[in-house]
Amino acid sequence: MNTSTDWFASWFDTPYYHILYKNRDQKEARLFMANLVAFLKLKKNDRVLDLACGKGRHSLFLNSLGFDTIGADLSQNSVDYANEFANETLRFVQRDMRDPLNLKYDAIFNLFTSFGYFENDADDLKVLNNIKNGLKSEESIAVIDFLNVKKAVKTLVKKETIIRNDLKFGIKRKFENNFIVKEITLATENETHKFFERIKYLDLEKIEQYLKTVGLNLKHTFGDYDLQAYDEENSNRLILILSK
Repeated sequence: MNTSTDWFASWFDTPYYHILYKNRDQKEARLFMANLVAFLKLKKNDRVLDLACGKGRHSLFLNSLGFDTIGADLSQNSVDYANEFANETLRFVQRDMRDPLNLKYDAIFNLFTSFGYFENDADDLKVLNNIKNGLKSEESIAVIDFLNVKKAVKTLVKKETIIRNDLKFGIKRKFENNFIVKEITLATENETHKFFERIKYLDLEKIEQYLKTVGLNLKHTFGDYDLQAYDEENSNRLILILSK
């Protein structure tokens, strides 16, 4: 496996990814979405895109608030699962976020650190350019919910063990070659599996360079899901509100 470029294609499409992260806080996700929707003043029936939607937890909640919602994800397994919940105003498609969008949206959401996967800056810029081109008008909004990399590196837990569904996941983390790298190993009855997650060290200054390159405007930054002010030293998240 090419750990630098293909990790997301192989890891996200396994059942083990969803087992490891099954304890994600649904209440927190809903609160974040409710806070965002109120802040952005989105209108009922606005068309929204959940880009890199996984199994669709944010998409379902957005749809429940009255939005015409499309979820897009690289993992066909996740898309197939999410489509079990599809309706007239909620649908899911398989898509690489580096591919141009074929619809225009009132809002585009890229959530839960679903950015910064790629080795080359050109691929990150493709994603941002697609987001820009996918916005319906200058009043339309994009949201990128990213990691505060400075704090993440400073507080990196180098090694831990997590047990889910009687599976023991060994987790190792390191900061290497400008990436925060998580190595995940687990042994099943038949074999030992090894997966990687790699998130590029993109601080606010670097992201602002990206945005300038593609012509996106940074309107607001927040540091957590309660939409408190971003603090480079102490915030857990870097949440970006963008327009074209």
